[in-house]
Amino acid sequence: MRAVSRAVALLKAFTSDRPRLTLTELAQIAELDKGTARRLLHTLSEAGLIHFDGVTQHYMLDVGIFEMASAVQVGRDLREIASPILVDVTSQTSTAAFLWVSQEGSALCLDRIRAPMLQIDATWFSVGALAPLNCGAGPRIVLAFAPDEVREQGLSGELPRRTPFSETSAVELRKFAGRIREQGWELAVDDFFVGLAALGVPIFDSEGRFVAALSITSLTADIVEGGKPRHLNVLKHAANSIGARLRAR
Repeated sequence: MRAVSRAVALLKAFTSDRPRLTLTELAQIAELDKGTARRLLHTLSEAGLIHFDGVTQHYMLDVGIFEMASAVQVGRDLREIASPILVDVTSQTSTAAFLWVSQEGSALCLDRIRAPMLQIDATWFSVGALAPLNCGAGPRIVLAFAPDEVREQGLSGELPRRTPFSETSAVELRKFAGRIREQGWELAVDDFFVGLAALGVPIFDSEGRFVAALSITSLTADIVEGGKPRHLNVLKHAANSIGARLRAR
């Protein structure tokens, strides 16, 4: 069991922000000595889960991960329901659309539809990526509407300051969460990448329970007009449509 937990720690060391890691980096992140890390990485490589680039001396996840991911059932129904609606949102707004769910005190990107203008696409949020709850409209919707224990888990650790406008105070973020719940949407400007903005709304099931967050991202001028969010009605209609389809099943 100890070897399994160590192997899992090595696999979880890879994220969308750090897809390529050295042996030293992996050992540090997984809190292992280099010898143990090297042996486990060799085993994972033989299983097709880890690839080692001998030229750069970096490890990365291998294609075997895709085979495992294809069998994941959690969130599949929600994604299948929401995906065509996200496509419609992107078509109407010319922005990148995202679907977020709560995952271990973070926001998990369950689906993403690329913006028509690829040069402003938020490529750092790929499907399966985890985002902290302090930056971005979608993650902050999760912060506001997820259960209290999820919120506190997300605020318990060190929060990244991606730009000078990123909020990292847990006290202030709790206040943000209350304001977001009251207004029913969130507008985030410059807090993840200066020059970009995001707008998010919650999705509820038939029992009124929070299910996911729907958000769009683009250049600030595409999201904000006269200090107010653009496309808010589009997002609310899309969120209601997803909720209705969840109820119909």
